[in-house]
Amino acid sequence: MSADRPRDVARGDAVHPGNPVIVDRYTVPARMNHWLTAICLVLLALSGLALFHPSLFFLTGLFGGGQMTRFLHPWIGVVMFVSFAGLFLRFWRLNFFDRGDSAWLGKPGEVLAGKEEKLPEVGKYNAGQKLYFWLMSITILVLFLSGIVTWQQYFGDRFTVDQKRAAVLVHALAAIVAICLWIVHVYAAIWVRGTINAMTRGKVTGGWAWRHHRRWLREVVTGKTLPPTTAPEK
Repeated sequence: MSADRPRDVARGDAVHPGNPVIVDRYTVPARMNHWLTAICLVLLALSGLALFHPSLFFLTGLFGGGQMTRFLHPWIGVVMFVSFAGLFLRFWRLNFFDRGDSAWLGKPGEVLAGKEEKLPEVGKYNAGQKLYFWLMSITILVLFLSGIVTWQQYFGDRFTVDQKRAAVLVHALAAIVAICLWIVHVYAAIWVRGTINAMTRGKVTGGWAWRHHRRWLREVVTGKTLPPTTAPEK
C-alpha cells in the first residue's frame, strides 16, 4: 500500500461529485478476481458434493459424468486457490482488526437490526466482513493442502493411507465450513442493499458509503488516515 494513501483506502477508491455523489469502491480487476473466485467456489461445492455421497452423484451430470467430475474438481480447486491468493494480496491490509471492530462486534443487536447510527464508524470493511475474510482465507488454505494429499493422480505415492484418510476428513469438514461461510456472505450481500451493485459495477452512492462505511468515505474524501472509534459520532 502506498505510504501516502490512507489506511482504509484501496487503489482506485475515489469520489465523484454529482447528484447523487458516486464513489468508486472496486476496480475492474478486483471485481473480475472476486467473481472468478466465486464461480470456482460454486463449481467446487457442486462437484465436491457429487463426490461426497452417492445420493448426490446426479450432480456429476453438470460436469460430464463421474470420471470428468473427479478430473475437474482438483483443477478447479487450483484455479480457485490462485484466484483467492490474488484477492488476499489485494485486500489483506484492509482487513486488519482495530479497536473499533471490537466495539462493532460488541453490539450484535444493533448490527442485526441495521441501526448503524448506533455503531462505530466503519472503514472499508466492517468487523463481520473482516472475520469472513480471515476465516475464508484459512479454510481455503486447508482445502488446498488437504486436497493435495488426496490428489491420487499426482501425489498418490507421497502420502500414507492414514494421512490420506485424515486429509479426506479434514477436506470434507473444511468444505462444509466454506459452504456455510459462502451462504452467510451471499445473504449479507443481499441483506445490505447496494452491496451487490458494488461488486458488479464497482460503484456505490455517497449515501450508501456514508451509511455503511463512513470512516472509509471520510478517508477517501480527505486523503487522511482517521483513527478508529469505539462509539458512534455524535
